[in-house]
Amino acid sequence: QVQLVESGGGLVQPGGSLGLSCAASGSIFNINAMGWYRQAPGKQRELIATITTGGRITSADSVKGRFTISRDNAKNTVDLQMNSLKTEDTAVYYCYAQVGIWRGGLRWSDSWGQGTQVTVSS
Repeated sequence: QVQLVESGGGLVQPGGSLGLSCAASGSIFNINAMGWYRQAPGKQRELIATITTGGRITSADSVKGRFTISRDNAKNTVDLQMNSLKTEDTAVYYCYAQVGIWRGGLRWSDSWGQGTQVTVSS
């Protein structure tokens, strides 16, 4: 059993900043990529950014220069610092991890947090 617990989120004015954190726990043998996705009302879930164990980052064009992803491999945590927030950033933000567990061999699966609401509004 793997749990991803998110913290942060809330209400912020346009142009403001907000930070999200996520911690993975449970029967984890290894974690490959970690990251963040978001889903706005009526829209599909979309990638914000992911970061591998080695620090390679993939991010959406819409957040480049505004959002920064970071990771602590020893603590199995991933953070997202969001600056210059826009109203269109309003969404539920989900933590993601590609987790390896040992069940007679290494098994990889995608794990998700429950989501945290980010609302950008004046």
